[in-house]
Amino acid sequence: MAAPPTIIVHDLAQTRAALAAAEAAGMPVRLQSAPGAAAFAGAAWFAELAALARAAHPRAETEMVLDCGREPGLALAAIREGIEAIRLIARRDVREKVAAIAAGRGCRLIETRRGRALDLLDVANPERAVAGFLRERRGGA
Repeated sequence: MAAPPTIIVHDLAQTRAALAAAEAAGMPVRLQSAPGAAAFAGAAWFAELAALARAAHPRAETEMVLDCGREPGLALAAIREGIEAIRLIARRDVREKVAAIAAGRGCRLIETRRGRALDLLDVANPERAVAGFLRERRGGA
């Protein structure tokens, strides 16, 4: 099964807008933090961001992914924090170890190649941008 469309979010307003558009479209989405966000924002921030956005849009189907960059230690901290999915760029042996730990805690390590994503950085109207991106992914329907 193909991964849902990936949208890179940078703050709560963008996250809520993305979930609103996904909810309206009836499509699942993968919301991913900015590259390396675990290093500068932290896992606790991301967990709270996810909780607040989901509370505002409970019918939106989403997977929230914290990007841990090239830092396995940050990935492990995210797992301890209860983050549902993480992205990590690391050697295969390191990824396999982190993936095993993650699986034991109900966290998923996603593949580092994500295909086309919509990055909401500097987007004036995130909800409209996400709605257009989802229409495009659906095939214009």
